[in-house]
Amino acid sequence: MPTTLCSAKASYKKQPGTLELTDSLLIWTQEGKKTPAVRVQHPEASSLFCSKEGAAQVRLKLGLVNDEAGHNFTFTSPSAVAYAEREAFKQELTNIISRNRSAAPTPLPKPTPLSTPAKTPAPIPSTSRATSVSSDTRTPILSGIDAATDFRLRKKVLLSNPELLVLHKELVMSGQITESEFWDGREHLLLAEAAAEGQKRGRPGQLVDPRPQTVEGGEVKIVITPQLVHDIFDEFPVVAKAYNDNVPNKLSEAEFWKRYFQSKLFNAHRASIRSSATQHVVKDDPIFDKYLEKDDDELEPRRARNEVSDLYINIGATLEDHVETGNEKDVTMQAGRQRGALPLIRKFNEHSERLLNSALGEVPPAKRRRIDSGNDEDDDAYAQITLDDLRDSEAMSGITLQMQDRERYFEGQLARSASEQAGSEVVDVRAAFAELKHGFRGWETRFSQLRIDKRAGDAALDSMTQNVSARLDIRTRKTDFPPTLFRQLTTCQTAANEFLRQFWTSLYPPPTTTSSGATPSQSAAKAAKMAGYLSKTREKVEALVRAGQLEGVEPERVEVAMKPLLDAVEHALAFYRARSAKTSTLKTA
Repeated sequence: MPTTLCSAKASYKKQPGTLELTDSLLIWTQEGKKTPAVRVQHPEASSLFCSKEGAAQVRLKLGLVNDEAGHNFTFTSPSAVAYAEREAFKQELTNIISRNRSAAPTPLPKPTPLSTPAKTPAPIPSTSRATSVSSDTRTPILSGIDAATDFRLRKKVLLSNPELLVLHKELVMSGQITESEFWDGREHLLLAEAAAEGQKRGRPGQLVDPRPQTVEGGEVKIVITPQLVHDIFDEFPVVAKAYNDNVPNKLSEAEFWKRYFQSKLFNAHRASIRSSATQHVVKDDPIFDKYLEKDDDELEPRRARNEVSDLYINIGATLEDHVETGNEKDVTMQAGRQRGALPLIRKFNEHSERLLNSALGEVPPAKRRRIDSGNDEDDDAYAQITLDDLRDSEAMSGITLQMQDRERYFEGQLARSASEQAGSEVVDVRAAFAELKHGFRGWETRFSQLRIDKRAGDAALDSMTQNVSARLDIRTRKTDFPPTLFRQLTTCQTAANEFLRQFWTSLYPPPTTTSSGATPSQSAAKAAKMAGYLSKTREKVEALVRAGQLEGVEPERVEVAMKPLLDAVEHALAFYRARSAKTSTLKTA
């Protein structure tokens, strides 16, 4: 008995049926028949194509070894279920095709006659910039995913961030740093991109209501798209049933839609009570009139609602409010007072329920998320409004503060607290209170004679105004550096900032789960490498100063522009030298 790997409802050549994948065959059986109409052996599968995510129809095409056209299948379940079923088939068939390709025999090279040995040309070195990247580009940055997916995520992140792409070309493609070093500390960008790809687009909230358009000559036209057809079938299953019953045996597809949009069935499905006025002008249709249903305008709806066992918002919680004035139902709160509006209201409610069900998935109500009720009612109410996505699952332990002469710092703190304590012991409270009371005598007379000099306030206001105007002037002033020099300054600063980031993260790695987890020796080697790059920053700035002089830019302006960067580099190098000297001293001791 063959083992079934996956199964789903799918149509083949517009005929409904069941698609099934076993451990040896892919078979499709038409609905109502027992003999499979399609049988494909595993070794015959050669290629696989799928429709794009969010397409109107979820399709899968399987190419065969001797037939590139292959077979096309359309999954007919609801969109969420059809997509999941298609992905299951896609994963299994991908593995089967991979095994077929790996098992395919490789053609042997033709033997070269010994009498005329061919000279093998020397390999020509590639001039592609990609060859300068180290071999770790095939190693995934994120754990738990394959190299191809990781490469695709990195590519999408770089293409969506032009500045990061330029930095990658300047540092990684030139061979200054490796691919893993570049992405170390940027794993959150890859994780965000992976999360964005994993998100599935939900159903649109708009109710399906095609609007006719009047063209020249007074004719009415409705543009029919595959997405519109899919939405109509999903929103009104009775239309899908009419389509399967009549197309193509009784009606062609064009004639079906033309008669549908002129029928009473279409007017009954319109999302407006104005459609009731058109019932008198719409002609009878012997095909579509069979699918008409009685208006759902009774006090009790035709379709009973599913009981919800888990309410986040208790609508009946205010039932006992305003007991002083009373809350009896008035005349406006009578259900079914306007019977003509009931079908429309219930149609909106059913549409909203379908949207919520599509978000929750095809899961029985009994198996959906439940709230565990505890003994404490307050805890239970709080648990209903707590969202796991808004709670930080990781506790940041921070970075240990490295202090020099830590003992002297705490000794100074103790000495200061001891001196303050000793000074507080000699204070006489009574004498201090008497002195304070004496100082408040005649305060009203002195307060009335108080005159505040305006010069201090005016000077402070003028200083703040000048500061604000200077800031605005700097923001509005455009850079008057030549474009070439300005681009070189920006490149130098961006590269040096990246080296600084690599330097400090190698010494103090962030406490994240996505970090590379390098050993202390690897971190020390990386810090030494980055320190070597940083030591050349001043030479680069001096070269930019000389380049600016050739273009008529004063050296002082270039030095002022690059001074913050040079200060940061000098601080990092001084710290590295002090750290290296301390380490060498400990090793000598």
